[in-house]
Amino acid sequence: MTDGNRDGPHPAIVLGLTGGIAAYKSAELIRRLTSADIGVQVVMTQAATRFISPVTLQALSGQPVFTDLWDDRIGNGMAHIDLSRTARLIAVAPASADFLARLALGLADDLLSTLCLARDCPLLVAPAMNRQMWEHPATQRNVERLRSDGVQVIGPDAGAQACGETGMGRMLEADAIAQSIVAALAPKLLAGQRVLVTAGPTFERIDAVRGITNSSSGRMGYSVAAAAAEAGARVTLVSGPVSLPIPPGIADLVQVVSAQEMFEAVEAALPACDIFIAVAAVADYTPRAPHEQKIKKSDAAMTIELVPTRDILAHVASRPNAPFCVGFAAESENLEAFAEAKRRRKGVPLLAANLAQTTIGAESSELLLLDDNGQYRLPQAPKITQARHLIAHLARLLAERART
Repeated sequence: MTDGNRDGPHPAIVLGLTGGIAAYKSAELIRRLTSADIGVQVVMTQAATRFISPVTLQALSGQPVFTDLWDDRIGNGMAHIDLSRTARLIAVAPASADFLARLALGLADDLLSTLCLARDCPLLVAPAMNRQMWEHPATQRNVERLRSDGVQVIGPDAGAQACGETGMGRMLEADAIAQSIVAALAPKLLAGQRVLVTAGPTFERIDAVRGITNSSSGRMGYSVAAAAAEAGARVTLVSGPVSLPIPPGIADLVQVVSAQEMFEAVEAALPACDIFIAVAAVADYTPRAPHEQKIKKSDAAMTIELVPTRDILAHVASRPNAPFCVGFAAESENLEAFAEAKRRRKGVPLLAANLAQTTIGAESSELLLLDDNGQYRLPQAPKITQARHLIAHLARLLAERART
């Protein structure tokens, strides 16, 4: 994000803080945003300064912190106008019950509420409050009013609260809020497109307790689904068994176990699909006759007859009027040769490849993109970063195809 550099004159977002113990999470949020090269201008209510120091947030953001509607550091005396004019987004985290109520009514009696009313950029709020306050009908009415006004409300979450109770009202963690902000700022390269993504492993049952699977955490597939949603696509995610949270912005999640279930889920979703991205590590073989009960262990050798599973990517790519197909290949050797051979064999315009022994289960990866124009190497980076590069490359290929 080139226009969000913290050292530049125009931070990408205004981050507002209202009074609440969750303000401590905003320090980590600023760190995550600036690490992603997103410039942050902090604006605090007077109540927020009771929970965290403006000096702390200034040190983290690299920008002066504003707390007063009448701050004379803005030469024309219009901080409530000027601070938002170059911002691409205003995010309020934490957003207290009081702030949500005043925002819903259009009240503007301090710098932050006035900024939100006088803005011409999107507004995102992350509520944080006691569970009774969140569940109160007045708060729920205010939240619904804000959503109908076009405000993006993210969270809250459930869990232990500072008051000692447990329930809904906790502000989302910094990472989740940062993801939502990144998504809101991302270029909508796939706006209007419908994307189908497969992710994770499949599990092929041998008996009631055993099975065959692939080593896959699902992180790459979930990152690709998140990046496609960030780019404005409507995303359907077909997922094998993983232990990952649902990526933000996903329209539909279909959970499956076996290769056959994944095949059927993809078939059902294809009619509403413009782009198919096959990231899942689908088992190549499945037992011909799985046992209904647990097979008892013995000293005798055992033979299990395996039959090939359906090749989902090849099947989709060979269909009449097939969607734009993207494949993935995890190889253990001869990466470039084997990956290009797989791309041509399956007839897909784009394939992403990596070395299995360096990426499975890891937080980062190195990718090699292959298409009809050649090869493009993406150096080691977090998987969400690689996924965003992949989506940008995919969007360029779609634009080239549209011009021909």
